Amino acid sequence: AAASWRDTIQVGFGPTRPDTERIPPVCRSEILEWEAHTTAVARAVMALLSQGLGLSEAALEEASCLEGKVMVCHYYPVCPEPERTMGLVPHTDPGVLTVLAQDGVGGLQVKHTNEDGESYWVDAKPVPGALVINVGDLLQIMSNDKYTSVDHRVVMNSREEARVSIAVFFNPGKRGDSVFYGPLPDLVSEENPPKYRSFTMSEFFGAFFKRDLASKALLENFKL
Repeated sequence: AAASWRDTIQVGFGPTRPDTERIPPVCRSEILEWEAHTTAVARAVMALLSQGLGLSEAALEEASCLEGKVMVCHYYPVCPEPERTMGLVPHTDPGVLTVLAQDGVGGLQVKHTNEDGESYWVDAKPVPGALVINVGDLLQIMSNDKYTSVDHRVVMNSREEARVSIAVFFNPGKRGDSVFYGPLPDLVSEENPPKYRSFTMSEFFGAFFKRDLASKALLENFKL
């Protein structure tokens, strides 16, 4: 096991809006502005993903997938022994979609599986002005495996330079014991039966917080 080497500030933006006075003044305006920008990006990407499933472009937004969101800002200081730690251990994101901005230092890796079924880690090298979009476990469930969540990790580099990344995680905002999620009904038929059972967001996040941050472990809880 490897320890994670980072400092973090986290701000929940939904389904309940935060008291903005609790956001540190030194970065408050920037955080609020970035939240607005990333929400616009996520709305556009979700429209494309909905169309890719053969649904209306509003399908994921109508499922409240833009309404639950958390911004997580990571600062990875220079590590004196990078071979003994990880910036972030291998995992998949639990939610629907993640919009990630990273600086030019690098360190993000994604797991690629080739046609022979062999898997290996690939550097997601920073591109100036570009964002990284990750599909999460919940979108894999809602799409009934049409989309696949992304295994990724952050490795410490030997450069004498700290790394910064800002991730905004999008999840359904409709909560409660009578609101259930699972494969979208329009994607399920006799020919394409559901691969996952339905659940509340309370059960979903309860399973997430009880487990280790292991790749794909969350999906196994809800497979039929």
